[in-house]
Amino acid sequence: MDQEYERRLLRQINPQNVPTEAGQAKCVSATCSPVSVKSGDRFIPTRAGSNWSINFHYANENCRSPNQNHKAKDASSDSSKDAVAYAALLRNELLGAGIESVPDPHTDDRRQAVLSHASHSLFRYTVHTKRVPFDSDHEVSPYSLSPLSNKSHKLLRSPRKPARKISKIPFKVLDAPELQDDFYLNLVDWSAGNLLSVGLGACVYLWSACTSQVTRLCDLSVDGDSVTSVCWNERGSLVAVGTHKGYVQIWDAAGGRKLSSLEGHSARVGALAWNGEQLSSGSRDRVILQRDVRTPPSAERRLQGHRQEVCGLKWSPDHQHLASGGNDNKLLVWNSSSLLPVQQYSDHLAAVKAIAWSPHQHGLLASGGGTADRCLRFWNTLTGQALQSTDTGSQVCNLAWSKHANELVSTHGYSQNQILVWKYPSLTQVAKLTGHSYRVLYLAVSPDGEAIVTGAGDETLRFWNVFSKTRCTKESKSVLNLFTRIR
Repeated sequence: MDQEYERRLLRQINPQNVPTEAGQAKCVSATCSPVSVKSGDRFIPTRAGSNWSINFHYANENCRSPNQNHKAKDASSDSSKDAVAYAALLRNELLGAGIESVPDPHTDDRRQAVLSHASHSLFRYTVHTKRVPFDSDHEVSPYSLSPLSNKSHKLLRSPRKPARKISKIPFKVLDAPELQDDFYLNLVDWSAGNLLSVGLGACVYLWSACTSQVTRLCDLSVDGDSVTSVCWNERGSLVAVGTHKGYVQIWDAAGGRKLSSLEGHSARVGALAWNGEQLSSGSRDRVILQRDVRTPPSAERRLQGHRQEVCGLKWSPDHQHLASGGNDNKLLVWNSSSLLPVQQYSDHLAAVKAIAWSPHQHGLLASGGGTADRCLRFWNTLTGQALQSTDTGSQVCNLAWSKHANELVSTHGYSQNQILVWKYPSLTQVAKLTGHSYRVLYLAVSPDGEAIVTGAGDETLRFWNVFSKTRCTKESKSVLNLFTRIR
């Protein structure tokens, strides 16, 4: 065969296997033919980089963005819980996950429960040599027409926690004329006897949550003074009233009479805190005074540690430590015997008014900063260590822990004027409540721990049901229904 003709023929069959001029010298023998160099008529792709292990995984939280995960944690609707149950059911039937209870969408550990078998392959071939004995209480009958497995039946029979319902609107609104828009004052408090004390201008009013009756406790206008703080004692029989001129008055709520008037401060008293029969008062004169109301006024302890006005005071649940916050951005912790603070925290960048001790964890203290700080911070006062913090986006005015769950509520000022309910320690927002048009400067918790009342410069008091023990979806229509339920 002519070599030129052979070269053209090879070019038509496979252009890549055409021998070059230099390579033609090697094909001089008669054995060099088109059959020996062509690659065939089939296309065989290379599979060197292919992964032949078939491993289908169900779409899960790991494929989501952090924002989507955060929204999933905050979701509390029935549809979201149905989706979680459906996802667990699919894992049982397709992947053999063996999930027997519906995971809680709010629980951070649900990934381990749901994704424990996520790494298994979709196709698994097993031989069942032993039949599980039938148990009418826990197993599905072998004569059942249901296509679901035993684990899936247990999943469907597992009890489901009802969805958390928090109303976005207050169940009651009261007018509060002359309620001052002053960040450093504390003018609202709720007693153990279900009486709400409110300082309005120069007067202190008592509102009964059981009867909705309003009585005026005192009027300081005759002395040219005004109310700057109110605080009930633990039994709910006495109310302390701080004044603009620096006095602390003790009033008998039932009798409506003044028992004593304590001097000692040279400026307004904006913060008060009871500890048994002892009363602590913080003033603009930067001094904290501790006095026993049963002893003469001369028996007092002066605590000096703040360099500016004291605007927050709270005693710990064990009555051993006092936390104080000031306009100097400091959070101080005092014990019951020393005249100097035993701990000092300086991480806040603005005034510290919002202070709350946890009733669930010994030594856990929460605090909030003002407009320049906007952060919630948590402290372990047993070791003096900072635990965690979060930026709320607004001025933190008040803090209060729930008595029934590891949650807390915060009220805010500039610039969103909102009320936030937090779950601790995950610090996820359970609810966001809006309604006040001014800074939410005042907060008090009901004696049963279910409702809160908030006050603002818009001269309104708003009542919210945020810590309900019943977790019921039906809202209370009046204060009388809320506080006279039989439990």
